[in-house]
Amino acid sequence: MSSNALRTPGRVIRILTGCTAVGKTEFALRWAERFNAEILSCDSLLFYRGMDIGTAKPTREELSRVPHHLIDICDVTDQMDVTRFVAAAREVAESIVARGRRVLVTGGSGFYLKSFLAPVADGVEVSAEIRDRVRALTHEEAVKELRAMNPDGLGRLDAANPRRVVRALERCLASGRTVVELAEAFARQPSAFSDWEVRLVRVDRDRPELDRRIVARVSAMMAAGLVDEVRRLIPLGIERNPSAASAIGYREIIAALNAGPPPQGLEAAICRNTQGLVKKQRTWFRTQLPPHPAVNGDSADVETLFGRDD
Repeated sequence: MSSNALRTPGRVIRILTGCTAVGKTEFALRWAERFNAEILSCDSLLFYRGMDIGTAKPTREELSRVPHHLIDICDVTDQMDVTRFVAAAREVAESIVARGRRVLVTGGSGFYLKSFLAPVADGVEVSAEIRDRVRALTHEEAVKELRAMNPDGLGRLDAANPRRVVRALERCLASGRTVVELAEAFARQPSAFSDWEVRLVRVDRDRPELDRRIVARVSAMMAAGLVDEVRRLIPLGIERNPSAASAIGYREIIAALNAGPPPQGLEAAICRNTQGLVKKQRTWFRTQLPPHPAVNGDSADVETLFGRDD
């Protein structure tokens, strides 16, 4: 091993991202083994215990190759949020560097990924009382109250989007500030990792090859018992967690099980929906992330994945 690989790492976070099924896991494992790193997951579904097959969670063998963090930290009913994730991720990153190892973040969940690169939470604490009151309103009632609190307008807020209206009204009530004031304050705040150097690389593949990998992956998941996994998770409360229950693979099987025996077209439906997700992910990577290198999963060299200074 070269002397570079043994060099004491600084406060650098390396992020390896890419679409679903592109092959991030094996690249991350190989790079982490080669460069004395630990893996910090920013996949929003790997947080949940019991969601193993449908999330392509690293196997026991893969987890034994390199220390992993923020996997299996929540019950399936425990809804994770970005504020909680950021706090946990900072603690993990600090501890990895303190051990003299490198930090490798991997995953493709957009909001969690973006937390390493830009502010994503405004820090406004919303009480349960405010949240319950706002969510009891109809969309029209919430818009009316929000406009009353914002006589100078709602800025760029999409008032036709119920989720954004609810979020805006909660924060206006909790902070006593207008939508525009909150937006201006948010734009001024630094990202949660502004005191770290962040390097981002994306793995990609040609569309036909990625489609082939998706079909093979879904077929393997079904053969490994994904339907039975969902059957076990339903009595554990997965349907009470919208983030978990709406995940591709889980939502189709939950709907099928609630309707009766799983239909024969279930596997094909999961493949189609996964391909649709990949299309959305590619758009998100292009429009929401800063300029970054993309490497071809068929030819990328793990030795130079993040450049030659490792």
